[in-house]
Formats: sequence, C-alpha cells, structure tokens
Amino acid sequence: MDELDSAIVRHLQRDARQTNRDLARTLGIAPSTCLERVRALRDRGVITGYHAEISLPALNRHVQALLHVQIRPLSRQVIEGFKQYVTGLPEVLSVFVVAGGDDFLVHVAVPGVDALHAFLMDKFSKRREIVGFRSSIIYQHSRNHVITPLTRS
Repeated sequence: MDELDSAIVRHLQRDARQTNRDLARTLGIAPSTCLERVRALRDRGVITGYHAEISLPALNRHVQALLHVQIRPLSRQVIEGFKQYVTGLPEVLSVFVVAGGDDFLVHVAVPGVDALHAFLMDKFSKRREIVGFRSSIIYQHSRNHVITPLTRS
C-alpha cells in the first residue's frame, strides 16, 4: 500500500458513508482516481466491508464479558465444531481462538448479570468438550476506529 491507499483507508474508516466525490476532494485527487483506488483496495482484500456501528445498550445488551474457555480434546474437529457452535449464539459478538492457558476467548453482550449466568449455565455447562471456563465482566470497552498499516521490520 502506498501513501494514497493508506489515506483512503484511514478516511473510509472514519466515515465510510462519505461519497466518492467528497473523499476525492479531501484527498486532492480526481473522483475517477479515487474510485479506481477504492475498487482496487476491495479487490485486494484490504477493504473487506462496510458496517454500521450499533449501541449495545440500545439493543438491551448492557453487560459485556469475555469468557475464557478450555476445551478437550484439542483437535481441529473439536475446535472447529465449538467455534461454529459459539458463533451461532445470538449473545456472542466475537470469538478468538488463542494459545496459552485458554483455548478460546468469547466476547458476549447480554441484558444483565443474571442473563450472563443463565448463558453460561444453559449454553456452556452442558457442552462435553468444555473442561473449564471463567468470565471477566467488561466495565469499559474502547477500540481504535482507525487502524493504520505498520511498517515491515
């Protein structure tokens, strides 16, 4: 990615709803050049989609938690099966397969602490491949909305 590609990606991350004409004007390039560059970024898989940011409390999801999960046996089939199961649950926002003491981190958002407890009891306790889990309630969550490329080292 060159400097112009990086600028396009940065500006689209800040506001993906801006028109191609507005983006081109901001970057000081022709609209046709801008459109061509955006298409090329999509074709190369740099831009993978556009989405709306939603307020979790507005969807009655006031409590977020990270669930640390250990499964056994550790095999591709068990890992893929659990990943498929958990990503299909409506409470789940993200699933991470990790190394270390835990095998998965599962980010959930639920109406309250009682709903989190019910989720764990109803959706995790009965799963035979889960040998252990613990939860960490998230008090605050921040993330970078603009991700910049890193230089190769």
